[in-house]
Amino acid sequence: MSAPSTPPERHRTHRIGWLRAAVLGANDGIVSTASLIVGVAAAGTGRSNVLIAGVAGLVSGAISMAAGEYVSVSSQSDTENADLELERQELATMPDRELAELQGVYVTRGLDAGLALQVAKQLTAHSALSAHARDELGISEMTAARPIQAALASAATFSVGAALPLVTTVLVPIERVLPAVSILSLVFLAGLGMLAARAGGAKILRGAVRVTFWGALAMALTDLVGRMFGAVV
Repeated sequence: MSAPSTPPERHRTHRIGWLRAAVLGANDGIVSTASLIVGVAAAGTGRSNVLIAGVAGLVSGAISMAAGEYVSVSSQSDTENADLELERQELATMPDRELAELQGVYVTRGLDAGLALQVAKQLTAHSALSAHARDELGISEMTAARPIQAALASAATFSVGAALPLVTTVLVPIERVLPAVSILSLVFLAGLGMLAARAGGAKILRGAVRVTFWGALAMALTDLVGRMFGAVV
């Protein structure tokens, strides 16, 4: 008798890898570039200097974000691969102990010892390494580290985020750059926070507030530095 069909559930776990990098990249692109522009504009420099600083911030920031994400997620991937290789060796040399270990995992999750052993045996027969990776190590296909995906997502979204205050700087009169970039960047950040919260299934208002707060703080501090020192920061 076949199992009854059920409609597919819509989970968001598969988005973890790229969503974190994308949100971080876009947020950093808006905050760092807007803050840089605000600091330079507050120092009383001309539009060309403000734009040069902004473009330099965009290029260097995108490369830095990509490199940082790649190195960071590669380290996670290396750790996962090392754990999987160790598990593969243990399954080859100590299968009985590994079976008991898997049984223990299911016992701690609420199964009685007999049923836990049956489950462990069936999953081991199907794919021992997959069972241990998922249930012992917490490594699954959906959450596995993907360095290139994270690097590309972070760099791309950083560039998009950084372009928003730069475009604002080009379009508004130079004397209005500081308030225009500040206000519009906070609007962009609020929108990003809402979008990220919606994509991740979190509360939209909370997502908007937490992103906007830190962006406002960063721009306020760079504005203060620009006014105090009258120099590019």
